[in-house]
Amino acid sequence: MTNTVRKHIIRMLGEAGSGHPGGSLSAVEIVTALYFHVLRHDPRRPDWPDRDRFILSKGHGVPVQYACLAEAGYFPVEELKTLRKINSRLQGHPVKGTVPGIEASTGSLGQGLSIALGHALAGKLDGKDYRVYVMIGDGESDEGQIWEAALFGAHHKLDNLVAILDYNKIQLDGRLEEILELAPLADKWRAFGWHVLEIDGHDLAAILAAFAEAERTKGKPSILIAHTIKGKGVSFMEDDVEWHGIAPNAEQVERALAELEQND
Repeated sequence: MTNTVRKHIIRMLGEAGSGHPGGSLSAVEIVTALYFHVLRHDPRRPDWPDRDRFILSKGHGVPVQYACLAEAGYFPVEELKTLRKINSRLQGHPVKGTVPGIEASTGSLGQGLSIALGHALAGKLDGKDYRVYVMIGDGESDEGQIWEAALFGAHHKLDNLVAILDYNKIQLDGRLEEILELAPLADKWRAFGWHVLEIDGHDLAAILAAFAEAERTKGKPSILIAHTIKGKGVSFMEDDVEWHGIAPNAEQVERALAELEQND
């Protein structure tokens, strides 16, 4: 499934002629694990009150979410080719009220964690047992709102919330170490009162084990710091700043798909 999702991402962005391949590809294993192993959800009832919620705060990476939603049955796979086109439901960032399964409009970086906290606190107040998952970016973590939200989550002991930080160490115009270093990242989140798990964000077994540990953790929210590779799965995109926000051309699409086909 992760290979299928990667191929969808490449085809979608090639067809659209714009978008963000690097941060979509780095998140594939995590988002796929959520939709096909972790989340309690039902594509036939996207508004089911007791569903688990997933919010993609780094909204520019939405191709990976669209691909998983389509493969899970929320809308036809054929619709993926309409990404970023006029009148398409598949906008370049998540928009609530378009395709089913999108829980929040995101892409204004720094806001998604706060939205997820609201869902988690509402669940506690309503006596619900659903869980809330939110993916944030490492470049996004330059935003002060992320750290205000971190304080709030620990203060309210929101153990029904799991944040996932896609730690690919590259943002729009450079590497984190050159723009605004986040390290020591795990120590920061522990100091803010969160249960911290550091994992290889491309190791499905490690991802699933971390989600299971987070679910067992009581009295505080959890964060998975997922060490990932920008552009993972396509050799000429991997760990390359240039592939943050440009789409592959037709020749590059064919090269990427040829690589991915070898993994089927």
